[in-house]
Amino acid sequence: MRITVKLFALLREGRGKQVELELEAGASVGSALHRLGIQQSAASMLLVNGRTAGFDTALADGDVVAVFPPVGGG
Repeated sequence: MRITVKLFALLREGRGKQVELELEAGASVGSALHRLGIQQSAASMLLVNGRTAGFDTALADGDVVAVFPPVGGG
């Protein structure tokens, strides 16, 4: 299956804004992030097709995953 991963802020460094991935059927958000070299601690908010998701959320062909890092500041 083919999915799109949209990356934000520091997660874009060395990867770009958007990455197309070919994954095995039944793959999860966590496995997609692992493939991109993104540790779970680097992703604080995950969305699949605009809905809140988790690392164990199953993906389907054509899904769009958005990954946001922790927000800092003060």
